[in-house]
Amino acid sequence: MPERLKQLNEWLTETLGRSDSRVEPLAGDASFRRYFRVHCGDERHVAMDAPPDREDCRPFIRVAEAFSAIGLHVPEIRARDLDQGFLLLSDLGDRLYLDVLQEETVDRLYGDALGALTIIQACGPREGLPPYDRDLLMREMELFREWLLERHLGLTLDAEAKALLRAAFDRLADNALEQPRVCVHRDYHSRNLMLTTSPNPGILDFQDAVLGPVTYDLVSLLRDCYIDWPRARVEAWARGYFDTAVHSGVLREEHETHFMRWFDLMGMQRHLKAAGIFARLDARDGKPGYLGDIPRTLGYIVEVAPDYAEMAPLGAFIAEQVLPALTAKG
Repeated sequence: MPERLKQLNEWLTETLGRSDSRVEPLAGDASFRRYFRVHCGDERHVAMDAPPDREDCRPFIRVAEAFSAIGLHVPEIRARDLDQGFLLLSDLGDRLYLDVLQEETVDRLYGDALGALTIIQACGPREGLPPYDRDLLMREMELFREWLLERHLGLTLDAEAKALLRAAFDRLADNALEQPRVCVHRDYHSRNLMLTTSPNPGILDFQDAVLGPVTYDLVSLLRDCYIDWPRARVEAWARGYFDTAVHSGVLREEHETHFMRWFDLMGMQRHLKAAGIFARLDARDGKPGYLGDIPRTLGYIVEVAPDYAEMAPLGAFIAEQVLPALTAKG
């Protein structure tokens, strides 16, 4: 048995007061954290293994407690050992949104998810959250250049391409920074939402929450890297959310003239970042399973960019150089 798993089992035995618990690995996320379902008699728990030299459990605990206090359905923290990097959590089940989103369920499930998002934005924590500032926005977009274009695809960018990307990154950062600031989950999508009993959804993977742009989580959900819907339908959901956000005090009526632009360009920033992270997960972390999601992720940019003159060159660059290189690489 690997030493880390042995330590976890010893901690569980001490924490639960019994030695007959059984652990089984659960699907991990795009980090160094690992999760295990813990069977202990008739009880089920989830254990998080977050090695302290690579992950910090404290942001997870802070946000979990804050979200729970405002009525959101997040894992309950039942035991913790920060020195070892172990948490014992309540089990929100097995039913990912990604696995149950279908034509006949999507309106209801997204309605629940958008309702929870309204609570996050209207009532979620603000004090103590890191700012989603220009440096962070730019570092995220640089992942696209470094890890996808240069390392994964082996593209050599000439001066014109570098200037194109630099101008696009600047414009996308400007767009993010001009938006009203709210609590941002930062990974609010179908692989981090669980179909649960009331209140639905169960919300996971919130430890990277920041204070940032109001459209970020909305576009993460509606232009999901793992499942896509027709653009007209996405835009209808987004406009419906705008009305809800106005009623909840998150936005004002006068924001309507900017809202869809905020939404579209925020999606471009996020999808550049996500494509870079997917390539990095393969090259650095030995996790190639996300590579197949890159064409869908970049496809959103290609679809939307022609509507904005300043973003059209980025869309054309991706359509003409990046997506064909991905296809050729296989």
